Amino acid sequence: MKIAVAQISCSLGDPDANLLKVRDFCARAKETDADLIVFPEMIDTGYSMPVIRAHANHWTGGFVAGLQETARQLSIAIVSGVSERDGASIYNSQVFVDQQGKIIAKYRKTHLYAVAPVEEQTCFAAGDRFASFAFGNLHLGFSICYDLRFPEMYRKLATEQNVGAFIVSSAWPFPRVEHFRTLAMARAIENQSYVIASNRVGKDDDLWFCGSSAIIDPRGVLIAAASADREELIHADLSQELVLSVRSRVGSFAHRRQDLY
Repeated sequence: MKIAVAQISCSLGDPDANLLKVRDFCARAKETDADLIVFPEMIDTGYSMPVIRAHANHWTGGFVAGLQETARQLSIAIVSGVSERDGASIYNSQVFVDQQGKIIAKYRKTHLYAVAPVEEQTCFAAGDRFASFAFGNLHLGFSICYDLRFPEMYRKLATEQNVGAFIVSSAWPFPRVEHFRTLAMARAIENQSYVIASNRVGKDDDLWFCGSSAIIDPRGVLIAAASADREELIHADLSQELVLSVRSRVGSFAHRRQDLY
């Protein structure tokens, strides 16, 4: 399976402009024969709580419907971070659209970044469950940005939902770029799983994003990487056989002391 990762900037509060960019990157990914392309966090609205509150939409139309049309036209699967309005609540979500344009999975961010000046809890409701889905011969697990700081989530996905590849859609800021790189690498190594991390570049309000999107294999080898400050498309071939091989050589899951932790 070939996976592409789009590292993009966004036009704050302009879903139509952002959808045009998504279509361009999807077309570029298709030219590389990618089966799936991954986009960063909140790419429909940009990452600003007041803007999100004003522009968050239901998935029956608008930006997500545009993702579905793009996936269908290009025959490419898409995972993207988007807003999700559901009744009186707004969620920071990921949507998974297959090559036929059908929504086949979604994840609502469970760990909200409740730290000033961002304070996601003022805008979003928190999700209450993890999500994974089989695609090709790999089981994909979904996560968003701040989730990277919670290793328990990834271990649960790996051991209880048989996830072998973690997808991370992110809008991670520059002051903590080394945290992003280190945490993504750690989640791959400790779970003997791929990490496919798509992060924003550019600026929303006073927040600069640090790029550094990456695809890391189950051995902890960086197999594709993007810059810290430019829009880019990276891609790599993923193999379930490699996941199984790494886990068979060092059976760390079986060595856990579940009587102690």
